[in-house]
Amino acid sequence: MNDLTTRLKALSSANEFLEFFGITYDEHVVNVNRLHILKRFYQYLRQADGLAGLDEVAMFTRYRELLTRAYQDFTASNAATEKVFKVFQDAGGTQHVQVSRLRDSLAERRTARA
Repeated sequence: MNDLTTRLKALSSANEFLEFFGITYDEHVVNVNRLHILKRFYQYLRQADGLAGLDEVAMFTRYRELLTRAYQDFTASNAATEKVFKVFQDAGGTQHVQVSRLRDSLAERRTARA
């Protein structure tokens, strides 16, 4: 494990990642989309080719580019449009449950308690 990887493991919030990489950001965008930004960054990292062969400086530069791209996705769009998480991917972020299924589920719960 290299020094960059060790330092990245110590970061936990989107703000910390953005500050570590020296990326200027709008606090409001981050407050609304922090998990989405980090998830998108992770997706970009998984899709990126050739990261393993980079030295630390090149890796830092590439990671910075990918995080900038992830952040910018949410400055021009929103979570529902970007569909990073499964809940937004399924049926456009909405799910339909039949009332009869809810009624049956409630009846089953009441029976189980008795």
